[in-house]
Amino acid sequence: MEVIVNNIKCSGCINIITKKLIATFNTKEVNINIEQGIVKIDVDDTKKSEVAQVLLNLGYPEINSIHGFNSTKAKAKSFISCTIGRINI
Repeated sequence: MEVIVNNIKCSGCINIITKKLIATFNTKEVNINIEQGIVKIDVDDTKKSEVAQVLLNLGYPEINSIHGFNSTKAKAKSFISCTIGRINI
């Protein structure tokens, strides 16, 4: 399954997203394309909303899912998540 998200910028983002998705969904397969913002995870398609919620909580909302202040809030969260991801590389 894949989800296209905003705010993925670097290896810190990839690290935090990968660790969180693996821990939450007990999967071994997570692939992320920075340029296109695509997160691919080896889980059943019925869990897409759950995956999208985990990504949103980290600051990486599904594309076109939030706007205005919530978009700004997600960007701020993504910077924090990214920083944590860089520290834990």
